[in-house]
Amino acid sequence: MRKSDYKSVPSIINVMLLGFEEEAEIGVCASKPKGLGLGRGRGSSSEVVYSPPGSPSPSPSPSPSMKTLFKSKPRTPSDIVRHTRDLLRLANRDDDKMADLSRNLRELKSILYGDSESEPVPEACAQLTQEFFKDNTFRLLIHSLPSFNLEARKDATQIVANLQRQQVHSKLIASDYLDTNLDLLDLLISGYENTDMALHYGAMLRECIRHQVVAKYVLDSPHMKKFFDYIQLPNFDIAADAAATFKELLTRHKSTVAEFLSKNYEWFFDEYNSKLLESSNYITRRQAVKLLGDMLLDRSNSAIMTRYVSSRENLRILMNLLRESSKSIQIEAFHVFKLFAANQKKPADIISILVANRSKLLRLLGDFKIDKEDEQFEADKAQVIKEIAALEPRDLT
Repeated sequence: MRKSDYKSVPSIINVMLLGFEEEAEIGVCASKPKGLGLGRGRGSSSEVVYSPPGSPSPSPSPSPSMKTLFKSKPRTPSDIVRHTRDLLRLANRDDDKMADLSRNLRELKSILYGDSESEPVPEACAQLTQEFFKDNTFRLLIHSLPSFNLEARKDATQIVANLQRQQVHSKLIASDYLDTNLDLLDLLISGYENTDMALHYGAMLRECIRHQVVAKYVLDSPHMKKFFDYIQLPNFDIAADAAATFKELLTRHKSTVAEFLSKNYEWFFDEYNSKLLESSNYITRRQAVKLLGDMLLDRSNSAIMTRYVSSRENLRILMNLLRESSKSIQIEAFHVFKLFAANQKKPADIISILVANRSKLLRLLGDFKIDKEDEQFEADKAQVIKEIAALEPRDLT
């Protein structure tokens, strides 16, 4: 373990996302990509027009009349979105319509992400974003996703994810749209119950959680309890995706998370302890104890941390995790256990447990080593040993 990997008590744990891999940095628009240019398009005198990457440049026409006859009008980003919306509204799409829809999705993704030769153009992204949130194109896309082939689903997932970050006139249009269409989150969450759709809807959901209004809705909804079961699904990929979303919900928006944990402390940590920390699944336990440390060490959750380390049952669970054969779980458990020891206002029952198990704890901590020398870890361990050794039965009064 590198020194930088070790977490001290006052540290703030960085959120690590397990979402889909982005193809290009969103919103970086340094140059105009091939196929995009400013021209006259439908609905605007200065709309960006679009030609698919790789399309041949038109050769000079021999005469104005021939040019008029054979030149096709380039499509603007808004045109592509409108055509996509029309295709999505069709109740029955034949193979040709599905091919058109897939082609449009590839073009929309190319506009938003750029390609290997160029980066996205801000004007094109803005036009696309504005049009996409008109007339429920966003809703139509999410509802239609199960009917797409795999490649189209991937493209649609990346489009939805990108749109969550697109600003138009310094405003996140997606946030305002979702605020009035929160029922779409119900559909995305229920996707974890569909093997074919879980990873696509899960990736979309995590990007939507970037908006605080969405995170608050999910945290306060009955869906939150379902995540304790989703995380333990037998399908490893789906369970891991649900765990990534769960972590995002509990770490991204600090004030919203603190409010949620304060209002729902009892049932949340009862579920967390019994279903996650005491799970029979090694990966579930490892992820759960790490996330617990992330939450408790966040300054926004200081009141929650104080309450958690005052619980006899919580201490029992952490002491058992300290005895795990897995070094990874031991280390993460130590990050939480040291909070119990460092608490200067330990309840009497906490002191009683620590005193009763003092010999075993001091022996375990004395033998506790990590792979690489780490001064911060050694300092924390020494402080915990000092605190436990100094406890006396008289402190029970």
